[in-house]
Amino acid sequence: MDGGVLNNPRTVEEVFKDFKGRRNALIKALTTDVEEFFQQCDPDKENLCLYGYPSGQWEVNLPAEEVPPEIPEPALGINFARDGMQEKDWLALVAVHSDAWLLSVAFYFGARFGFDKADRKRLFNMINDLPTIFEVVTGDARKQVKDKSSVSNHSGSKSKSNSKTSKLSKSQVKDEDEGFDEEDEEEHGETLCGACGENYASDEFWICCDICERWFHGKCVKITPARAEHIKQYKCPSCSNKRARP
Repeated sequence: MDGGVLNNPRTVEEVFKDFKGRRNALIKALTTDVEEFFQQCDPDKENLCLYGYPSGQWEVNLPAEEVPPEIPEPALGINFARDGMQEKDWLALVAVHSDAWLLSVAFYFGARFGFDKADRKRLFNMINDLPTIFEVVTGDARKQVKDKSSVSNHSGSKSKSNSKTSKLSKSQVKDEDEGFDEEDEEEHGETLCGACGENYASDEFWICCDICERWFHGKCVKITPARAEHIKQYKCPSCSNKRARP
């Protein structure tokens, strides 16, 4: 079922790359593709699992039939609780189980290919440097970064709200104000994309949701700088899809 098994990651770097691909896929399912994910998790269907693949693609499907499976399986029956709790709580629950699954797969590869203590520690530290899926989905990752920046920011630094309103790429801002760019780089340096969870990069276009105030790569939410210029109030996919569930 999992095409990633064919890759057989054997080094710490390869296992971490596999981890990041699966993680990005799961974050995508629970944020930018949340409406589609919600619809696929029909409680009337059999036990369903959420799979993330190294390619960055996700899938809701039945568990593997072989016992034991070729690699650890994700949480079973995520669809059954969908309508029995608040959507945000259900998504957070799926996120927690997805985090546990990612760790189990990564360290399964580590055990399978004989990682020693130093390799396991290095792999864990690389993984631990990324926010968990739970932190990304619930916004805790953004809050942690905000708390850090509130302590470290100088009183004279520019606020994020200014760059959020302008919806300009960092390269555009740099052309207009070199001094501001350096200060803004420090402030945004630990900002995480609400879709993929990756860190801010000065050479990429970012946009901030005016509702939840999370930042996103333009490419992750399919917004270009030109399109952003015509958006008065930007709503990210999660905020756009929020509505009362029956």
